[in-house]
Amino acid sequence: MASPVLTPPACPTPAETIAAALDRITPLNGLPLEDRLWLARHGHEVVAEPGGILFEEGTIADRMILILKGEIHVRRHSGGPMELFIGRAGQMTGYLPFSRMKTSGGQGFAVTPVWALLIHKSLFPEMLAAIPSMAQRVVSTLLDRVREVTRIEQQAEKLTALGKLAGNLAHELNNPASAAQRAASSLLTELRDTRKNRLNFINLCLTLQQGQQIENWELNILNRISRPEESATTLISHEEAIRAWLGTLGCENAWEVAPQLTEQGVTIADLDELRTILSPNEAIVSLQFFARYLRSARSAETLVNSTARIFDLISAIKAYSYMDRAPILEIDVPAGLDATVQMLQSRMTNVQVVRDYQPDLPHISAYGSELNQVWTALMENALDALGNHGQLRLTCRLEAEMLLVEIWDTGPGIPPALQDRIFEPFFTTKPPGLGLGLGLDNAMRIVRKHRGHIGVKSEPGSTCFRVRLPLEQLQAY
Repeated sequence: MASPVLTPPACPTPAETIAAALDRITPLNGLPLEDRLWLARHGHEVVAEPGGILFEEGTIADRMILILKGEIHVRRHSGGPMELFIGRAGQMTGYLPFSRMKTSGGQGFAVTPVWALLIHKSLFPEMLAAIPSMAQRVVSTLLDRVREVTRIEQQAEKLTALGKLAGNLAHELNNPASAAQRAASSLLTELRDTRKNRLNFINLCLTLQQGQQIENWELNILNRISRPEESATTLISHEEAIRAWLGTLGCENAWEVAPQLTEQGVTIADLDELRTILSPNEAIVSLQFFARYLRSARSAETLVNSTARIFDLISAIKAYSYMDRAPILEIDVPAGLDATVQMLQSRMTNVQVVRDYQPDLPHISAYGSELNQVWTALMENALDALGNHGQLRLTCRLEAEMLLVEIWDTGPGIPPALQDRIFEPFFTTKPPGLGLGLGLDNAMRIVRKHRGHIGVKSEPGSTCFRVRLPLEQLQAY
């Protein structure tokens, strides 16, 4: 950890010059000259070169900083590097009177040559007595700073949530996309092989009657009702029997044809029936083409199913985000819960999702995308508690003039001492880097915006977050 490199200038600046520079500090605009001279004479003048460390994250904060020249950046390293604050000439920052700051929230370093005036907290009572207007100026600065830090933290929380959503979506899209790619590649290979071998079938010079008999034989196989699932041993035995049957006819690629026929449920009796129609060579060529058709059809089915899954995911993300929709809509809350479950599906491999929705629930007027942020925060907390193993139960029903949503999990529960704090901004029980503690705070703000209520009831093995939303939402806007 580098040591702070704020040092007094080689030649101290006259108090009058410092007082003139203080007039350019925005919160001190209009401060009389004698008051600025008091600050200049009691403050500690310092300078720093670019890259110099002004203070370290976590060190005791005990000085007000009046930036007379230059630019300071404050960066937080705990939980991952994040730009927290940028201080430029004309700003009052650092530890201020009435502030609850204990330690520095990040590392401060000079980006350009810095010239600043420091006021130690031991001088604050004397300063407020000598300059009465400083109290109002400091309070205004504190309020602005709280709003700015909260905005930055909330933006970071949103980016974190967006990153999780993008990760879940990428995971969900990867499987069908990979399956579609493999199916397309396999289909292309089969089409090429079919083109190369088409002359073999043409050269058979089959009669019209034989062609019709082959067509009927194939349709009988294709339309056959699926057989009960068989053990791997039985399937291997059937495949070996078909391969041996093909081998007796001189089929060179029996290893390639037999698996497709076995999977389709072709039996030795079916093959013997085909032999009553065709000669050995004709049967081999016909079965080779039939096996290629089966592989091509399965590849095409896989392609259809995979692209349908991708389309469903895209539809889900559009429904989840209410893309291209008006902000306030008639919202189907159970549908929003289901869309959120789909967005988090990659985390629910070993989680049983139980839905208990009252039929024919009325829609409510609400900000749909914001309500989905609430469901996301609550479900993510539940999944974190479950460790992705257990049961997640979603309930939605009418309760008087309210719509009640309950999200239950079978996790270890929330300790009673923490239940009153979980909705506090920046409070989190997660390790550094895994959460900023704004998820539930953001959920509460959204629910309150909709004139609703949110609460929690928890004990070991059963935690329930309850959200109540009024049916007549238009009165809330």
